[in-house]
Amino acid sequence: MGRSDQEFIVITGARENNLKNVSLRIPKRRITIFTGVSGSGKSSIVFDTIAAESSRLLNENFSMFVRTFLAKFPQPDTDAIENLSMAVIVDQKRLGGGSHSTMGTITDISPILRLLFSRVGQPNIGGANMFSFNDPQGMCPECSGIGRRLGVDMDKALDLSKSLNEGAILLPDYSVGGWEWNMIVQAGDFDLDKRLSDYTEAELNQLLYAKARKVKMDFAGKATNITVEGVIEKFSGKYIRQDVKMKSERTQKMVAPFITEGPCPSCHGARLSQAALGCRINGYNIAELSSMEVGRLIRTIQEISDPAAAPAVKSLTERLQHLVDIGLDYLTLDRETDTLSGGESQRVKMVKHLSGSLVDVTYIFDEPSVGLHPRDVHRLNELLQKLRDKGNTVIVVEHDPDVIKVADHIVDVGPNAGSRGGSIVYEGSYEGLLESGTLTGAHLKRRLQLKQKYRQATGKLPVREASLHNLHKVSVDIPAGVLTVVTGVAGSGKSTLINDVFLSSHPEAIVIDQSAIGVSTRSNPATYIGIMDDVRKAFASANKVSPGLFSFNSKGACENCQGLGVVYAEMAILDTIKLPCEVCGGRRFKEEVLAYKLNGKSIAEVLEMTVEQALEFFELKEVRRKLQALSDVGLTYITLGQPLSTLSGGECQRIKLASELHKQGSIYVMDEPTTGLHMSDIGHLLEIMDRLVDGGNTVIVIEHNLEVISQADWIIDMGPDGGSRGGQVVYEGTPDRIREAAESITGKYLS
Repeated sequence: MGRSDQEFIVITGARENNLKNVSLRIPKRRITIFTGVSGSGKSSIVFDTIAAESSRLLNENFSMFVRTFLAKFPQPDTDAIENLSMAVIVDQKRLGGGSHSTMGTITDISPILRLLFSRVGQPNIGGANMFSFNDPQGMCPECSGIGRRLGVDMDKALDLSKSLNEGAILLPDYSVGGWEWNMIVQAGDFDLDKRLSDYTEAELNQLLYAKARKVKMDFAGKATNITVEGVIEKFSGKYIRQDVKMKSERTQKMVAPFITEGPCPSCHGARLSQAALGCRINGYNIAELSSMEVGRLIRTIQEISDPAAAPAVKSLTERLQHLVDIGLDYLTLDRETDTLSGGESQRVKMVKHLSGSLVDVTYIFDEPSVGLHPRDVHRLNELLQKLRDKGNTVIVVEHDPDVIKVADHIVDVGPNAGSRGGSIVYEGSYEGLLESGTLTGAHLKRRLQLKQKYRQATGKLPVREASLHNLHKVSVDIPAGVLTVVTGVAGSGKSTLINDVFLSSHPEAIVIDQSAIGVSTRSNPATYIGIMDDVRKAFASANKVSPGLFSFNSKGACENCQGLGVVYAEMAILDTIKLPCEVCGGRRFKEEVLAYKLNGKSIAEVLEMTVEQALEFFELKEVRRKLQALSDVGLTYITLGQPLSTLSGGECQRIKLASELHKQGSIYVMDEPTTGLHMSDIGHLLEIMDRLVDGGNTVIVIEHNLEVISQADWIIDMGPDGGSRGGQVVYEGTPDRIREAAESITGKYLS
């Protein structure tokens, strides 16, 4: 580290959010890890200052015209930032993209696979676009490349145990003796008393799928040409191939029970044309390779020996190996991206960047260990080191002790959260951090203690023979009235078991996950936990006026900014700038409303209070109870009026938890609640879980964090590995016995 030619990113006087005039030197081409409690200001330095300024400077290189299409980045509140390079931000935002975006398309692996088939696949059918389900030439014409389509539910349409005379056709229009029934009977040569299950394949095909043909029939003594077609063929033409929504509501209701969405009958869900599916390499077509788990796919690709395929095989092997290295070997290329978890999305994005050849870039990661089992953290560390060794600056916001260990340089932000944070409390090496006496340093030195006394279950919630996704007929009893932690490596089936199978049979359970809450700038913690009504009433009765005055969404709103607190100035092709409203000064209320006080404070001053300050200020019992819940989940530092859209995933999860804490006799399901939590806050979280259980609730937590696992009353460990090598229960029992379970990877890390 002590090389004299070391360059630094230099930040002077950063004041975004709660930062207190922070000045910093971050070494370039090194791994720098930012740590500190939630709300200490890590993200304000890394995302709101470094990343924002880097993106803004990058955009300034484009012409005015191009800039109108780019995202706008305001200039961060700092005196100076020097020596920035281009920033690549790898965050946990889920990858969207709908059904046409798959793991193969997002990692750019599918285009190489298509190229491979166009070069060496037999029989040759043409260019790479012939193998793309997003291209009209490659997609299955029957389902337009979606892989699924509406079809007739055969079980509901026919009763094979009956004959035509007994009413074997259950579709509307085909009652025995009716017009459609008569046409079929007259035009075909069917045995009316033979059960359909005894028909030959040819006879059944003729009855159901015969194409339209003209048949001479006798009507009232006159020979007439009538068009006749198979039963299913006719029904499909009338109600499926034509948009059924164009029909009357009565018709829709009548035919709906007979229509089902299933795999496309032509491509069987592979989405490609028959020509593309007929083209093979070593016996496999492109759809079969895309549905293979990455680990097995690599081995299959390496068996292709055709010299013409060599460059594509090399490139595919390299990219697929990156997926294996980061622990995603259980995914398949045809997996739709919007079904990936936050942690998986982030790791897929990393793979994309690893395959790139940019150097001297600043890579910024937001808690890349999220969703990673302790076993896989070393893979993440190797990846960060690879990026650094290519000559890049790597900046990581992280809480996981095993990731913090690989830092070349550590910046600890604190000492606490919110207004009591925003300073740098330590800079330097990992060894130095252990001795620094900061909250982070102190917690890194603590040893893991297994829980000694376990609560006894008050009953059980059974799951039987679950086979969804990769679960192998899993049967397990989740104990009621205790704290159960469900664990296992990524892809082992934890989420499928709990979020899909268990919750579908227990819809009443309270689910606390990391999805965002409140996208509007008008919702804030005070409205979310439901104290605003009481606060408005308290102001109203103290001042003998209407409660509506104390809402910036109704009567009390400043008229200039409609209660937003900011006004947007359109600068034509320049950035739209957000300015504090000059009438209310950003306080959102009319001047007259601000004159009304409660215990010496105006409504705007109350909304500027942190949870901690508000607890000292309010005496109302109901308000205090709800604020105490926010304080209990470690959110003492957020202000009552802060827009919910500015909260992180972990903060969203904890605010949901706070608003659900008072229920009793319920089932709580938490999905990785330690996301975004500093080690010092995990203790608080465990206290809350204990309180919920002691209050008569059942708490089920999906978690990789060893401290949480060690405090469980009951562990269900899924595995042994991910994907097809997972999906089984490898251990169920108390934490003290898990290390005896030979198959349990979690057990090895707990001991």
